Amino acid sequence: MTTRLRTVGLAGFGAIGHPVAARLDAASIPDLELVAISVRDTAGARRRMGDFRRPVPVVALHELADIADIVVECAPPAVFDEVAEPSIRAGRVFVPASVGALLGRPDLIELAARTGARIIVPTGALLGLDAVRAAAEGEIHSASITTRKPPAGLVGAPHLVENGIDLAGLTEPMLVFDGSARDGAKGFPANVNVAAALSLAGIGPDRTRLRIWADPTIVRNTHHIEIEADSARFEMTIEGIPSAENPRTGRLTPLSIMATLRGLVAPMRVGT
Repeated sequence: MTTRLRTVGLAGFGAIGHPVAARLDAASIPDLELVAISVRDTAGARRRMGDFRRPVPVVALHELADIADIVVECAPPAVFDEVAEPSIRAGRVFVPASVGALLGRPDLIELAARTGARIIVPTGALLGLDAVRAAAEGEIHSASITTRKPPAGLVGAPHLVENGIDLAGLTEPMLVFDGSARDGAKGFPANVNVAAALSLAGIGPDRTRLRIWADPTIVRNTHHIEIEADSARFEMTIEGIPSAENPRTGRLTPLSIMATLRGLVAPMRVGT
């Protein structure tokens, strides 16, 4: 039995979307076909597809759900709803990179249950996500994550702006947030996707503790996770290399999305 070719639409064509699109165009996953992208700069997107074997149409965000079986969201968090809701209403497979935005839209999970859609959160930079999910089948007593990022990767975050926190000229690490993953997602919508994924896999966004440090002494986005459960205690640390195009995004993120897409059609998938 052969696997039916499945179509993919991408919302976003930047540090995440472009490398994913390029790999799909190169047929890195034979059973998946890129059929459309959605981006604000249509002319720029067409230029960036200049070396593609098969350039695809540039469409409006809401149109992706009418074209593609799988919709991958890798756009600014501000337009998350414009991609997510039509995709889930149409019963599509929805793969969000802006995982933090999901914390404010629990109704989308209920909508997916009604329409038959699937929301698949990529592992991203969350080392050991499978272990967290397994522990959650028992009882997790506590979950915490400490994120350290170079200041440039945090500049412009709403929490910093609202609290008048200036990172310019910072010479030593500064704790800029200590609270729940839910509140962190509101204050740092472009920076806490790892914490959001941890909370969804584990004990929820209100019980998952998040600390964010602006650290001028590092060049990699660093996440340290600690889990206490009735089945195990474990710690994880990962140092992700920031994307040259966007320091808020790690180079691992588009690769994680590709691994997620591959798992949808591969005859064997490793990991839960």
